[in-house]
Amino acid sequence: MNIGPYRLPNNLVLAPMAGVTDRPFRQLCRRHGAGLAVSEMVSSNALLWGSEKTRRRTDHAGEAEPRSVQIMGADPAMMAEAARYNADQGAQIIDINMGCPAKKVCNVAAGSALLRDEPLVARILEAVVTAVAVPVTLKIRTGWDHDHRNGVRIARLAQACGIQALAVHGRTRADGYRGEAEYDTIRAIKAEVSIPVIANGDIRTPRRAREVLEHTGADAIMIGRAAQGRPWIFREVAHYLATGQELPAPPAAEVHALVREHLEAIYAFYGERTGLLMARKHVSWYTRGLAGGAAFREWFNRLAGIEEQRTHIESFFGELELKRTRSMAA
Repeated sequence: MNIGPYRLPNNLVLAPMAGVTDRPFRQLCRRHGAGLAVSEMVSSNALLWGSEKTRRRTDHAGEAEPRSVQIMGADPAMMAEAARYNADQGAQIIDINMGCPAKKVCNVAAGSALLRDEPLVARILEAVVTAVAVPVTLKIRTGWDHDHRNGVRIARLAQACGIQALAVHGRTRADGYRGEAEYDTIRAIKAEVSIPVIANGDIRTPRRAREVLEHTGADAIMIGRAAQGRPWIFREVAHYLATGQELPAPPAAEVHALVREHLEAIYAFYGERTGLLMARKHVSWYTRGLAGGAAFREWFNRLAGIEEQRTHIESFFGELELKRTRSMAA
């Protein structure tokens, strides 16, 4: 799949997720098979650009190309300026957020709240596309609520404004993340536009990935929450799409090495204080479904230093590997 001048290595995209898709996680997912990893959203409010949080979100050192950065806001001029700022900071693709259902975003008429105002959508898209030389993409939901599914109209409008790829989450803003995603609207959008369409929502397994691609005719799929604590899902999906065969789950030793590597990247990126907190979140995801995981998470989240975190990770996964070795020998 192409986005502007960039040809992606495959049709698997990591969704932007606030507080999750930082540089360490993006790099990890790219290495495990994601063809594109979109950054956490950056506010269009220039007053926030000097903050430590924004500086981290615009740090692309060592990232594989193309580097995609998502921006969020409701004012066309401010969004245009945010696009220029991020392009200057190294973004090679600018992605516009019109899909986030969070109240704190929608309450300022941004994210998926914009879907209620199609003329404003057009002004924002035109302003951003005109402001930068890099490709601009858009992420939306199927509409505001079930009575106002205007995703097809938004898609036509986006194509007319020069958007070069469109990601669609198969829920309305009113749905939040409740219920099941629906893909009929994504299929209708794909039938109406010629730009690449990326299907998103509830893609948790390789089989579901293939089903969604076949049902919608989409050019690619976007995976978000299913990659939390499971960055190898991209490798699994890529293998299944190519062969029709499912890969076995990674052994505990491989997960152990990956967690160790990820935590060290987090500590280096954030420093000890913030790194400690970020590590808790990711370790909680990595240990879901593992024997003794619930008790370990409760203990791990009380630890007050990264050396303690390192020690307990080694102990927990070392015990899992020992149990596996004993069971194989029995």
